[in-house]
Amino acid sequence: MAGRTNIPTNNSALIAIIADEDTVTGFLMAGVGNVDLRKKTNYLLVDNKTTVKQIEDAFKEFTAREDIAIVLISQYIANMIRFLVDSYNKPVPAILEIPSKDHPYDPAHDSVLSRVKYLFSADSVASDRR
Repeated sequence: MAGRTNIPTNNSALIAIIADEDTVTGFLMAGVGNVDLRKKTNYLLVDNKTTVKQIEDAFKEFTAREDIAIVLISQYIANMIRFLVDSYNKPVPAILEIPSKDHPYDPAHDSVLSRVKYLFSADSVASDRR
């Protein structure tokens, strides 16, 4: 199909994680972690010493990498770089905001959910005109 973005299939696509220690540790224990030959990881562990610039840089790096299909980011961390998350508009890698142990999920701040609501409201308006 024209206009579709293909995920590289020569090996496998990765999931990247930007989250707190408990969330990253859980995903690493599930086998999601990866370290390449250049010692680049597919995760950023965010704690009280992590700067917003480090989070921004990791987000930009993960969204630019061709071997990453999904970026999971804790919602409270996504709120720190909301301007980057909201301005990202490529289909791959997909950005998914997830809750963390100390910060519950708030659908009002989820950029993907707000885009879906917008699309469905636009479709419902268009279907009402028919």
